[in-house]
Amino acid sequence: MSVSIADMRRTLELKAEIDRRVRTNRLRDYKPYPKQAEFHAILARERCLIAGNQVGKTWAAGFEVAMHLTGNYPDWWQGKHWDRPVICWAASETMEVSRDASQRILLGREGNRGEGAIPLNAIQMTAPYPNVKDAVSLSRIKHVSGGFSTVVFKSYDQGRKKFQGDTIDIFWPDEEPPEDIYFEGMTRTNATGGIVMMTFTPLLGMSSVVKRFLLEKSEDRRVIHMTIEDAAHYSEEDRARITASYPEHEREARTKGIPVMGSGRVFPITEASIVIDPIPLLDEWPRIAGIDFGWDHPTAGAWLAWDRDNDVVYLYADYSLSKATPTIHASAFRKHGQDLPIAWPHDGLQHDKGSGEQLAQQYRDEGLKMLPERATFENGTSGVEAGITEMLQRMESGRFKVFRYCHDWLAEFRMYHRKDGLIVKLDDDCISASRYALMELRHAETPIPKQRVKLNFRSEFAHA
Repeated sequence: MSVSIADMRRTLELKAEIDRRVRTNRLRDYKPYPKQAEFHAILARERCLIAGNQVGKTWAAGFEVAMHLTGNYPDWWQGKHWDRPVICWAASETMEVSRDASQRILLGREGNRGEGAIPLNAIQMTAPYPNVKDAVSLSRIKHVSGGFSTVVFKSYDQGRKKFQGDTIDIFWPDEEPPEDIYFEGMTRTNATGGIVMMTFTPLLGMSSVVKRFLLEKSEDRRVIHMTIEDAAHYSEEDRARITASYPEHEREARTKGIPVMGSGRVFPITEASIVIDPIPLLDEWPRIAGIDFGWDHPTAGAWLAWDRDNDVVYLYADYSLSKATPTIHASAFRKHGQDLPIAWPHDGLQHDKGSGEQLAQQYRDEGLKMLPERATFENGTSGVEAGITEMLQRMESGRFKVFRYCHDWLAEFRMYHRKDGLIVKLDDDCISASRYALMELRHAETPIPKQRVKLNFRSEFAHA
């Protein structure tokens, strides 16, 4: 059966129209990676997505802003929701950066308007920014309620005064702003109960804005870390090539979003030197777990396997959960072997105000094999610095390895730092649990057959 030229033309036109509709309504098909979805779901007033370069931080924020501007939320959406038009400020370092980053992701490039996160049929108008080719100062966006939202593009080099005066719903600084501009933008959201959503790669180290998110804890302030490992659009070969292309002193900031802290890091070594893909744990390798008790801060666990012949310790699982009872935590520990010895700190000797029972004893009552005494070295000491030194020496000599799926432990490792020479005791729960286990490594035991660790590491440890 022959196909006429007219039929072929109509087929090509149909394909072109389908392609156009896809390109001009990308919001409809947006599917976030897990870390991006976690960022979207946070309801705190201040959110921060700290990530490496080109892993999807600006992309994720841009698509969220598009949802708020249009009112088009997908069925899976769990985050902040407006049923009216909103006003958003999208801020960047310069208007040239704004044009190439947030404007491009929201509106598409000049000449290809509507090929960004905001559908073409929702873009009512755009106003050019003077003296910067193809830059936009603001855009009106149709909202499903019938009104119009506004997105205003600003730059840090305009100065703090340009961030005064207005009342807005959303402040989106893309890349880290100066402190005065951050607080000025946040202040503009006070009257509306609006949000601040910051996305950046921490090349400025532990600046005041970074410290706000990492050190000044608040229920209304949350941070998500996203690394190149979380970006599914890269293959393993891509990740290795990209990582190798950066100067060594910037690699962890640009690929993992780890602030450049220099000598302030407790463990001044690269993550790549300790992280490995999971390996089979031999039956003859002794194992031990550690626990760090908490309530508002998490109760945490860490599981170690000891290749005694080579004196290499493997951190093969971790656990972190806040505001839960010993019964809940004990259930998580039993999954990794009820008869594994568990090292615990001095606060396990404290008595519960309700039952009057020691905290460590409550876990024994749950059937866990808590060691008879709190964690100490063989000489009876238990200093934090001594434990850190032992861990660091093992890391430096290749005798402490961490399975790649120990996400909670690695998140703490990346931010573990000193201030004025002293370790900052924040977000160190999993590290503390592993330190207690390492201190009591002499009491590690080989597991009995029914409690051997499964070798399906991805399912076993990815969500441990």
